Amino acid sequence: MKIKRQKHAKKTISFYKYNFSFREPFQIIIDGTFCHAALKNKIQIKEQLPKYLMGEVQLCTTNCALKELETLPKELYGAKLILQRFQIRRCKHTNDPVPASECVLSMLGETNPHHYFIATQDQELTKALKKIPGVPLLYIILNTMVLDKPSERTLKHVEAVQLGEIVNPIVSIRSLKEKEGLGKDGEDKRGKKRKRKSSNPNPLSCLKKKKKPMPPQLKKTDGERKKRIRKKKRRPVGGEKAVASDPDPVNA
Repeated sequence: MKIKRQKHAKKTISFYKYNFSFREPFQIIIDGTFCHAALKNKIQIKEQLPKYLMGEVQLCTTNCALKELETLPKELYGAKLILQRFQIRRCKHTNDPVPASECVLSMLGETNPHHYFIATQDQELTKALKKIPGVPLLYIILNTMVLDKPSERTLKHVEAVQLGEIVNPIVSIRSLKEKEGLGKDGEDKRGKKRKRKSSNPNPLSCLKKKKKPMPPQLKKTDGERKKRIRKKKRRPVGGEKAVASDPDPVNA
């Protein structure tokens, strides 16, 4: 069962990567309902989400989601402690907080330009998110995290882009950059240094080098020239014993 979920998640992630240019680290907005379900089912969000999505993730939330948990009963205090550990993304409701569902929808807009994943157990929010193309949804069911399949609105949007009815802004900008030479190839071209044209050599470099005058050497005196040469006397192979044993041929 776990292998099937991993294959399903891999297929869904590759779909969003190819059609909506999702890249690692994946940004995941989490609300209080998801944290409460994870606490209830003993799921370690920070450890299990990267393994399930097979990549680096950035767990984040909004200030409105934290404010919403403060107004709820004390039973959700544990969910608040979990949510406080994540990064807080700035929203438009700093002074006047709104419900978490409304805040999340405002963060995504109409096209989800920042490529957010949404992790929630809110059914009403899920229905609203499925109307926005290119929004991956995460939820908890039967003590496991599940990445939902692309919504019908997302599939229709991809079909329209492939048929040319809708221009994908990301693809169009990328194509314009390639035409103008500002893409990856253009960056490589800019990074390379221009080759200098071959020109005539510098006339000064062709001049012969002047020989430096040698320092005068001091003449050696006769006393210094004549050195005492010592000759080493060869000793017989047997040493002193051999000399003592050999008889003198004259006396013999």
